[in-house]
Amino acid sequence: MEWYLKAVRDNYANFSGRARRKEYWMFTLVYAIILIACTVVDNVLGTVFMMDAGPLGEISIGYGWVYTICALVHFIPAMALVVRRLHDLGKSGWFYLIILIPLIGVLVLLVFFCFEGQKQENKWGPDPKA
Repeated sequence: MEWYLKAVRDNYANFSGRARRKEYWMFTLVYAIILIACTVVDNVLGTVFMMDAGPLGEISIGYGWVYTICALVHFIPAMALVVRRLHDLGKSGWFYLIILIPLIGVLVLLVFFCFEGQKQENKWGPDPKA
């Protein structure tokens, strides 16, 4: 939980510096749990979005306003953390745009985020593990 709080509270919109692998994956884990909880809350409260399914009538998408608000609140810190993680790997934050390539971009980023960061100081700062 401390890694999640570090990303959200201490580095909310900090796009400079470096973020180690553990910080990224712990934030991602806690964020996924929060989004699942928001989905449950949306379904319990009945605030889920509905979609017209033609002859089947309206069907639930599964998430609603609580989920959407939570995702919007986390958008900037999540993006800042991804940029700092890319800095730790020695790549520019603009490299995040590779995600625009369907399927391949997401897989490339997933693989990169599993690698350990550069051990030496790079142009974005010292090794966060040191």
